[in-house]
Amino acid sequence: MAAVLELVAGSYEQITFGYRVKTDGKVWSPKADFTHHAHTAAITSVTASERFVVTGSKDETIQLYDMKKRVEHGALLHHNGTITCLEFYGSSHLLSGGEDGLLCVWNTKKWQCLKSIKAHKGSVMSLSVHPSGKLALTVGADQTLRTWNLINGRSAFVKNIKQNSHIVRWSPDGDSYAVVINDKVDIYELETASVTATITNPKRISSLQFLNNAILAIAGDDDIVRLHDTGKKKMVCEFKAHETRVKALDSFMMEDCCVLVTASNDGFIKMWKLHLNQAETPSLLGEVNTSARLTCLTVWKPSSV
Repeated sequence: MAAVLELVAGSYEQITFGYRVKTDGKVWSPKADFTHHAHTAAITSVTASERFVVTGSKDETIQLYDMKKRVEHGALLHHNGTITCLEFYGSSHLLSGGEDGLLCVWNTKKWQCLKSIKAHKGSVMSLSVHPSGKLALTVGADQTLRTWNLINGRSAFVKNIKQNSHIVRWSPDGDSYAVVINDKVDIYELETASVTATITNPKRISSLQFLNNAILAIAGDDDIVRLHDTGKKKMVCEFKAHETRVKALDSFMMEDCCVLVTASNDGFIKMWKLHLNQAETPSLLGEVNTSARLTCLTVWKPSSV
């Protein structure tokens, strides 16, 4: 049975685009589904749960869009400054980070701010929730990596990384995490908090995505996406994805293959099919031109997928 997915991308032009994709057939043709113009400044972050798509912006607001009812669902106003990062934990909680140094935990039933934590001196650059939902990682403009106990809302661990990191990501199994500083990725082991692998990219890294526990997709300030095996410490493949720099990545599994979704400054969103156990160049499944300068991307999957 073919699943129906939604590609959702935010742009410099303040608009969120939604494209519906039916995953049957050899070529997937995204169809324009909605545009959401609730922000008054560039969109910086987008994430999705089973029901909601949530966007953050330089206008200091978080806007909610109900994917089931297809309506705007209001705004969250708590941060002072740009919303820098958003991530759902399941469908029950949303975490947000901002230029104001705050890490906020929101309940998605009534959209209340349950916890507002002063996480960093200066901006929260990136956040990632552990698969268990008990821990979160943040990196900030104060050159620290912080681990948060989400049960009590307290700092569990602080690591001085001596440089400003702009991306942090847990692996799917939660046993390791990636920390990005400019053009370099350090893979840390959770148990020992020590670096087990380091990857250097030719350009500053703009986005990265764990495709599984070992394979990491990395996009930087160029048109190429590189796949690295962190266990074997080698690059598996690289391919030209766009005409200009790749801004955002997302991925999902479909039967026996992985689908990597890329978004670029060139306005295109593209879907690539790859088999993670074979070192082959991904094949293009489908693409759409939004004619906008894209900044961020997420894939919305209804709960039936």
